[in-house]
Amino acid sequence: MTGTTSNQPTDTGSASASPGTGTGTGAQPATGTAARAERVTHSLVRDVRLPSGGTLALVTLDNGLDHTKPSTLGPLGVAELHETLSAVSDRAARGEIVAAAVTGKPFVLAAGADLSAVSSVSDRDAAHALGVAGHAAYDLLDRMAVPTFAFINGVALGGGLELALACTYRTVASEVPAVALPETSLGLVPGWGGCYRVPRLVGIEKAIDVVLTRPAANKPFTGPQAYETGLADALFDAADFLEQSLVWADAVLRGEITVERPPLAPAAQWQATVDAARERLDAVLHGSRPAPYRALDLLADARDAAPVSAFAAEDDALADLIMSDEMRASVYAFQTVNAGKKPVGAPSKDLARPVTQVGIVGAGLMAAQLALLFAQRLGVPVVMRDLDDARVQHGLDHVRSTVEKLVSTGRMPADKAAAISAGVRGTTDLGDLAGCDLVVEAITEVLDLKKRVFAELEGVVSAEAILVTNTSALSVTKMAADLHHPERVVGLHFFNPVAQMPLVEVVRAEKSSDEAVATAFAVAKTLRKTAVLVRDRPGFVVNRLLVLLLGEIVGAVESGTPVEVADRALRPLGLPMGPFALFDLVGPAVGLHVLTSLRKDLGDRFPASPGLEKIVSESIPVVLPSPARGVPASVDPALQAVFDSVRDPARAADPLDEAGVLDAVLRSLAREVGLMLDGGVVTEPSQIDLCMILGAGWPFSAGGITPYLDRSGASEAVLGRRLLPDGVANVPA
Repeated sequence: MTGTTSNQPTDTGSASASPGTGTGTGAQPATGTAARAERVTHSLVRDVRLPSGGTLALVTLDNGLDHTKPSTLGPLGVAELHETLSAVSDRAARGEIVAAAVTGKPFVLAAGADLSAVSSVSDRDAAHALGVAGHAAYDLLDRMAVPTFAFINGVALGGGLELALACTYRTVASEVPAVALPETSLGLVPGWGGCYRVPRLVGIEKAIDVVLTRPAANKPFTGPQAYETGLADALFDAADFLEQSLVWADAVLRGEITVERPPLAPAAQWQATVDAARERLDAVLHGSRPAPYRALDLLADARDAAPVSAFAAEDDALADLIMSDEMRASVYAFQTVNAGKKPVGAPSKDLARPVTQVGIVGAGLMAAQLALLFAQRLGVPVVMRDLDDARVQHGLDHVRSTVEKLVSTGRMPADKAAAISAGVRGTTDLGDLAGCDLVVEAITEVLDLKKRVFAELEGVVSAEAILVTNTSALSVTKMAADLHHPERVVGLHFFNPVAQMPLVEVVRAEKSSDEAVATAFAVAKTLRKTAVLVRDRPGFVVNRLLVLLLGEIVGAVESGTPVEVADRALRPLGLPMGPFALFDLVGPAVGLHVLTSLRKDLGDRFPASPGLEKIVSESIPVVLPSPARGVPASVDPALQAVFDSVRDPARAADPLDEAGVLDAVLRSLAREVGLMLDGGVVTEPSQIDLCMILGAGWPFSAGGITPYLDRSGASEAVLGRRLLPDGVANVPA
């Protein structure tokens, strides 16, 4: 970046700072979109005198709320933006201004379209009108008689980023946390110019990352990353961002700064990149959801299409997808995850006890991960205890090697890393946990062993200390039954890998006190986890359903269905990996242990499996190596011989095809969800969906698990009812 920082621009105050009131041609609110009153994002315009003396019309988007309620663009807001930009465009044509710019209220440019309004659209014509309205408004920036600028001062998502892309130039603040086009993760496409403008701005390879790869991984760009990628042309500090952006814009207008745009890649290279991306989509999604494929089609055509035809294609794709179950389920999932920030059934946070030191019983992989997480996020001393020095040292080595890796990759400052490493110490003496006010056991999943550990701890820690188990399936109530103070025991079930997985199941045992449960929730929040309150029933939510799913798949194989057929059967669900890859990730020994435990507690709908027993006892590989980074591994065909060797002829039946296996799995899951709700494991279906999305990677496009069971007909076939009302997570009938 170049340009002077003297002669700061001044606000002349010569134009209205009030929003427009009309709707403007081409920007009419779409019929049937308002499920609730729209919180309109207004377009406030004022004139700013540039250092060189020219006038820039600055449009600020503002919904009148603070940054915790980001500005979004509903039909009325888009209509007002259209009217405001029309007036600015007329002034540009008359020579009254030398440039126009858009920015946002503090910390926010715009967080995209109003998803609640979009998800309530009732017909395709109304959906199509939303796309047309957005294009009509944004096109005014693209075609204005003077250069246009976007000053990305804060979060710019979806339509907010597309607004910036419609401008001639863009600046971004260094502190911006999120710049992204997340639409494909929500069952949509960037439908207000994003699919056309991004590849023409940064190239097709980077565009695929922006539109497909990062949304799938939920990894938005930061401000500096957006600049490095080419989505923004200049990067300035947040403290004087607007002033610096105006100075930079003035330098561009005077010709002192020239922004170079990369040439379009040759057609053959463009197509080859698209073809490679399509192969990757097929390998990961197997055609399970349409939005990423529609977006890729639009990216493919962006090189040679005229804007009018490209935008018409975006309008059509947007209309089709808005009227799809995928989009409605995705919005439901998004809202469910958002609502998870306020846990259902949690006691008052005022009851939580302070945590000043944490003890971890165990020093294995899970224990070491927990020790690091507590030290990093709680910022308190952590004591890790195991039976011998070698195990303790192994746990400490894991903590320190992980911290060193974070430093080497630039994800953690060296001074913070040193403080964390120093804050985690090891011991073989249980008495060293005496000063801890929260102690987490993370040892082998054996009930009697866990009971003994808690009994020993009760004689060491203070009467106020909270005892936590990280069990994945065992009864917390039984674990605490013989203690003098069982009310202090609560479950905090973390998922592996601990640092990445956002869910914690808070398990309330029969005698857990409100203080213990409130402390568990407070700790989970400080650890930046989403906590869901679950009743103390075998497997809780995630493991109960995942292990049942695996049991059904294995049961089909042991009844004659080929291994590869059973593994492919769940592809329509869009899960992040196949069932055998999931079994391999969990760990065959762990998976078998949980399956056996649940069978003992819940009955033979969790089947015994001689095939899995053989795989575990002989350490037989389950999946082939992944063919590429990010592409899930496929089942090893050699497993067929393993299952054939232990099959009981009496269990043999007609093998199921893929559709038959999927139907059996869905019916089994629907039955189990019904039992879980009837048994009060959680209070409502959305809590099950929240657990499966955050704890098992169940895709947004499915809405979690219950919307898919409803759409497939499994819930009505098995339970005689839908799990969610019609229209909550699907296009209503």
